[in-house]
Parts: sequence; structure tokens; C-alpha cells
Amino acid sequence: MQTNKNKKSASSAPANTPMMTQYLKIKADHPDILLFYRMGDFYELFFDDAKKAANLLNISLTARGKSGGEPIPMAGVPYHAAENYLAKLVKMGESVAVCEQIGDPATSKGPVERAVQRIVTPGTVTDEALLEENKDSILLSVCKEKDTYGLAYIDVTSGRFQIIDAATDEAFQAEMQRIQPAEILYPEQCSFFHLIENFKGLRRRPQWEFDAETANVKLNSQFGTSTLDGFGINTQSVAIGAAGCVLQYVQDTQRTALPHIRKISENRAEEAVLMDAATQQNLELTRTLSGKVENTLFAVLNHTCTAMGSRLLQRWLHRPITNKHELVFRQNTIADIQAHDYSVLQDLLKQIGDIERILARMSLRSARPRDFSRLKEALNVFPELQQWLGHAVLAGSVSENGTPCFTTFSEQISHYPEAAELLNRAITDNPPVVLRDGGVIAEGYSEELDELRALSKGATDFLEQLELRERERTGIPTLKVNYNKVHGFFIEVSRANSDKIPAEYVRRQTLKNNERYIIPELKAHEDKVLTSQSKALALEKKLYDSLFDTLAPSLADMMQSAVAIATLDVLTNFAERADALNLSKPSLVEDNKISYSEGRHLVVEEVMTSPFIANPLFMNDSTRMLMITGPNMGGKSTYMRQTALIVLLAYIGCYVPAQDAEIGPIDRIFTRIGAADDLASGRSTFMVEMTETANILNNATKNSLVLMDEIGRGTSTYDGLSLAWACAQWLSERLQAFTLFATHYFELTALSEQIGTISNVHLSAVEHNDEIRFMHQVQQGAANKSYGLQVAKLAGVPKAVIKAAKHKLSELEQIDALTANVSNLEEASLQSTSQTLNSATSDPSSKQINADDIPQLPQLSMSFDEQEHWLEHKLLTIDIDDLSPREALALMYQWRKECISKD
Repeated sequence: MQTNKNKKSASSAPANTPMMTQYLKIKADHPDILLFYRMGDFYELFFDDAKKAANLLNISLTARGKSGGEPIPMAGVPYHAAENYLAKLVKMGESVAVCEQIGDPATSKGPVERAVQRIVTPGTVTDEALLEENKDSILLSVCKEKDTYGLAYIDVTSGRFQIIDAATDEAFQAEMQRIQPAEILYPEQCSFFHLIENFKGLRRRPQWEFDAETANVKLNSQFGTSTLDGFGINTQSVAIGAAGCVLQYVQDTQRTALPHIRKISENRAEEAVLMDAATQQNLELTRTLSGKVENTLFAVLNHTCTAMGSRLLQRWLHRPITNKHELVFRQNTIADIQAHDYSVLQDLLKQIGDIERILARMSLRSARPRDFSRLKEALNVFPELQQWLGHAVLAGSVSENGTPCFTTFSEQISHYPEAAELLNRAITDNPPVVLRDGGVIAEGYSEELDELRALSKGATDFLEQLELRERERTGIPTLKVNYNKVHGFFIEVSRANSDKIPAEYVRRQTLKNNERYIIPELKAHEDKVLTSQSKALALEKKLYDSLFDTLAPSLADMMQSAVAIATLDVLTNFAERADALNLSKPSLVEDNKISYSEGRHLVVEEVMTSPFIANPLFMNDSTRMLMITGPNMGGKSTYMRQTALIVLLAYIGCYVPAQDAEIGPIDRIFTRIGAADDLASGRSTFMVEMTETANILNNATKNSLVLMDEIGRGTSTYDGLSLAWACAQWLSERLQAFTLFATHYFELTALSEQIGTISNVHLSAVEHNDEIRFMHQVQQGAANKSYGLQVAKLAGVPKAVIKAAKHKLSELEQIDALTANVSNLEEASLQSTSQTLNSATSDPSSKQINADDIPQLPQLSMSFDEQEHWLEHKLLTIDIDDLSPREALALMYQWRKECISKD
């Protein structure tokens, strides 16, 4: 029996060099991620890592030595450009372990000792170069018990730590759409992988990491507490297990304490206006359906001054709140800011910058020199910010209830004179990017460091005195004592004076016209200087590290100030946008109503070159549904979306693009808009439509806002009409949700006669000589036609096709008229037909009725011929109302014979 030989793994090959043995040992501790292994001026990757990196980064794949008799694949990147390559890998969802040399090459026997110094993953990265400044970097952990999903996520760059329970697949997908995690941790036994498989940065974790009891111990250890009750979270939450997993992962990757993660909070459904995943996508809040940031609500609204304000604005847009007290506070703050010269405030905020992430790096002790410099600049601005807020407090509030908005911010934003004074003394104004280059600690901060630097630069009288002495001793007036980094210190003499060189001069370098020498005295000074350089760098690193220790006690309070500054930034942004975009303060009322006048769609208005036509809306307990009809391109979808955005803006505390807006209690916003398939999951366009519709019909409440656009268009006419009718009836009678229902099924307008809470409105258009002009105005009543052919003409459909369609439309309309007339004829001639049948039955000799004698409707065919159809001509010229029943039957017999003869 023939057997296959087992291939030896690279790690078991006996022929590995000592360096490769070291690499394989380190790689074994990080099997699932790429390993950047430092060798000289490069980070090298080997074996499968090399192949993968070469493909992902488009770098050369080479080979180095052999393992098990096979060449070892190798790829590398320069260490000075490593951050760029790490950024690319992180965006692709990859993780990297960075292995550095930690031993001294001068004393090492064999390979220099190496160890992994940091692990870079998409959800735990904190380096500025690897982050998108206007986007949160979220690490999410997910587990499931029975039918409930537990989600826990950490933003390592800010310390936010939150948990969520999601009771349904739809709720889980909505949270995933809102959070947009950079990296996802999931358990080995995962029943929901199909819901996350399209996300990047997936990491499978051991099942035990999701154990709730283990998580409870780990969380209390992190926060220094004995119970989690003080955080106001549900300790029975499924998400507790996920929280333990995500915290464990951060500790494993950061390999340091996490002092900035000081608390955990719970996102509760009742605290937010919920939006499912489809709604968040359809409303294009922060990304268009094609994934772009341009032409989104966020793009129009975002004029924030700081990156942390920009990120906070995005979070608000995806999670409107129901806390009326907080919403009123935001509205009042906007009004107060508008009453002051907020351009000064904006200038101050711009100087503060993204201190939220800087402080997080400080907490993790991974801050770089320029982080210290930026923190110094920010802290220097804090007194001016406090002064501005103080003047605003003295000026009083312009809000009706006099809420002391600026007092709140003045109390939340402290200033830190001691920390500012320390950094002003310690950090140079323009420090290098990394500490190893030196020159980070300012002159005058440390007397010892200044002395070592003076020595390392040769800034003493020794060199000048040596040069003068040697000129006199040798009689060479052009003799010079110099220094460079390559050759150190040397005495330089021109060749013309080579006969005057003393015997103790030792040649160090020969140039074209000069000779360079060294003497014992200068060599001793060189050794002293070079030693002082290493000592200066070591001392500078020690002083740099001590800054972390000195600032550590203040970081938590500084982070609270950063959060308040981000909030102030967003509200200042809202004030500026309100003035620039003509936004008005909405009224949040207790009545069940949504009403406004002169409403606009901010994004559409922004991209339009012509003036936007504003429209009103009024809905209350008497009018729960607006049945919207009108032409394609007439503005139905815009009108619906603008209503949803106006409600959403009101529930993030922003002013709205409408006048006299009154918004009652809203718990959810749903949209069923657009047509898209999900072929990867085997779902057709219509299946996607029905799935989203089912979610709405099962979860909407009396306080929900529902947008339904063209329900039932993905199936046959009668199926679609029946579904649309039933959905509209369910929404209005059973759920009583606030609903905007756009349709081309004009039959649905009859619902208003049966259900009193449905009102018909339409978007107007004017037609003249087959041309159409969209008025984009909402008017009462149903539209009289959809203008589909006119829109097709505007789209550039060939004229022959349009004409053929007109002929077909005319035929169909005539058929409808004939059908209606035949129905009348049937009733009128029923008695006569019955008598004829009775006569035929009683009189065997009477003429028998043949199938050919039964009137049939003509069989019409589509033609793209521009000539008028013969039957069309007859239909258009005959006066149907003047026909008697017998004459109509006779005509139908005649046309049938003509059809047969022409065929």
C-alpha cells in the first residue's frame, strides 16, 4: 500500500539558522497575524507572511536561505516607511506584530535579542498615522445567548466603553450599521457568522473569553470596583460576556495599563430614536449608498473645528436621543452661541485640536513628541477659552427658560496651569517625530542634559584652543580642527603643508587636496563627546518618560474637558450652520404630531443650482398617513426623506430646515425606499423589499415615522397593488404609525374614502405639448396621471419607442373603456341572451351558438412602427357613447373578422 510522506513544517526543519530559529519561535506566539521582524534597516516577513504581504502591499517577493531544503519566501519594507505600510494593512483589516531588536549588537553572541514591542490591529490602533481623524476606530465584541445578541465595544483612542443587547437580527444589524466597527471579535461557536462575514477585521476568539463570570471579575479589576452596579448597567446583560472578551483583547494587544478606560455604560433602546440598518443607509446620513462621504447629511452639516467634534457629530446622527431635557439644553446652547461672536470661539477650538486622542496616547504611554507639543499648545489656549465662556456667562442666556448653558461648559472645561507650565519648559516648539532623534526636551529644562549636549556638539573651548596651539606648533596657519558624523574629530591639513606634519599625527583620511589626522589628545576628546551623546539620549528618554508620570494624575480630568470641548464644538457648529443654511429651532411637543412649513431637504438643496421648492407637512391623530402620488422625478422621495431628516435633526438637538416645526414623540424611524438586491445572500430585489417591509410592519408603533416608497412594484401588477393596499391599511388601522406612503398605484387613493386618517396629496407637474415641467409642490388630493412617458422622453428613450408606447397606452385605455362598456352590455343583454338560449333549447331546429359567435376583445400587439395602427384609428374616431348594445356587438364581430384577415 502506497503512503504519502508528511511534509515537515518550517518550524521543525533541522537546517534552520539561529536567526530563523529565533524568528520561528516569535512567530509561533502570533500565528494568526503578520510579523514585522526587524533586521537592520528593514522589517522582514517570511514564509506565508511574506507571500501575503507581497500581495497586499504590492512589494517584491524574494527568498533568503532554505528551510527543510526549500527556499524561504521573504518580503520586506524599510523601517523608516513602516508606518505607511502599517496604515495600508490596517485599512485592509489586517493585524501586525512589530518585532524590534532589544539586545545590544556589540555584546550579543549569535542573533541580537528581539521581542514584539507592539501589536497593531484595526480596532486597537492609536498611532496618528494609522487613524482616520474624522472616523471612530471601534473594536467590537459580539456573542449570542438564545435569541439575544450581546455587543460590547471600546474606542481605544478615547476610552469609550459601551455595551448593548439586541433582541432581534434586525436590531443587531442596525447596531452594526451604526457602530461600523474596524475589528470584530466573535466566539468559536458562532451561529451568526453570516451576519458579519462581509465586515473586515474578523477575529475568532476562544469561547472562554466570553464567559460572563470571568468577564465580571475582569471588569471590576479594570475599574477598581467590587460590583458593576455603580455604572448603571444591567449586570444580567448578555453583553457582559462580550465586554470581558473585548477588554481582554485590548490588554493583550496594548501590553500596558489602560487607565483611560475608567467606566462602562449601556446603550438602551428607549434612550434613542431607533433606526434599522436600511434606514441609516437610505437616509445617507454619513455615507451615500455608494459609500462616499460627499453629498451626505454629515457632509452638509460638518463645519466642526476639531476632529473629535466631527466624530461626535457622526455618532449623534446615527443615534438621535429621546432625552428631552438634553435636547432642550442643546437648543438653548445654540441660541446662546448665536447671540455672541462665535467666530472667536471657533478660532480657539481650532487651536485646541484633537486632544481626545492625544490624551488617550498619553494614558497608554505611546504618545510621540509632537503629541506633547500639541497638548502644550492646547493647554495654552484653555485660559482664553475659559475667558470667552466667562464673558458669555456674564452676558446671560437668551433662551426662554434661561438654562445656564455656558455655565455648564465653564464648569466642565477646566484649565491646567501646572501642566501647561511644565510642558512649556520641557518640550521644544518643533520637536522631531520620534524621540530617538533627540532634541525633544527643551534647552534649560535640565542642566545635566544641557552639559551633555554641549559636549556632544563639541561646544567647548577645547577645540578652539587645540586648533590655535597646533597652528603655532606646526607653523601651518591653515590647519583646522573639524568634526563630522562619519569620521568623528580630525585635524585637516592641506597637502602643500605635508612636510610640516609632526610624527605623532596619525593619518585618518586622504582627500584630493587635504589630509586628515588624529592625535591621542583629540581621540580622547572624541571618546568623551561620543559617550556624552549616548548619555544625552539616555537622559532625554528618562526625562521624557518622567513627563508621562507627572501628567498621569491629570489625564482623567483632561479627558472630561476634551469630551465637553467636543460637545461645545458640535453645538457651535450647529449655530454656524443654522445661520448659514437658514435653519430654525423646532418645538418638541407632547402632542402626537409632525408638522412644519417651508420644509427643505438640506442635501438636495446644497447640490441644486436652481432654488429649492419648500413644502409643508401636517400630521396628527386625525391624519396619520399621507398617500403621496405624482410623477416620477416630481419630488416624492425628496419630500419623504426631508421629513425624516427634519425629525432626526430635531432629535439630535439641531435646528431644522423648516419653519414653525412641531415634532411630537418619535421612537423609531423606518424607511422602505429604493430598489436593491442582495444576490450574495440569494435575495432578489423584491425579496429585499418584502424583508424590509416585514421589519417595519412587525416593529413600528404609534410613535414611529414610516416612509414607504413604491411598495409592490417588484411583482405583478395585481400582486403588487394588493400588497401595497394591505400594507397601507395595516399601517393606518392597526399600527397607526405616522406614514408617508408614495405610490403609482392610483387605486390606493381610494383608501382615504374608507379610512379617515389617510389624506391624499400629490406633487404637481404641468404638461404642454407632450412636454412636462415638475413644479415640486405638494398639493392636496391625488394626482391625475404619472407622466411616465414624459419622464422617459426626458431620459432620452428613442422617439420611436415613446411613440409606440403612446399607441399601446391609447389601446389599453380604449380596451378599459370597451371592457367597461361590455360589462354594461352584458347586464343589458343578459335577458335577451337568456331568451335566445331558452329558444334554442326548446326549438331543436333553431341555430346553434358557436364559440366563434361569442364576442372577444381584439388581440393587440406592440409595434415600434411610427404608422398609426388601423384599429387605433377606428377606436379613436368612433363615438362609443352613441353605440347601442346591438351596434357595439356588431362592431366587435366586424373587428374580429378584420383581425383574422389581416393576420
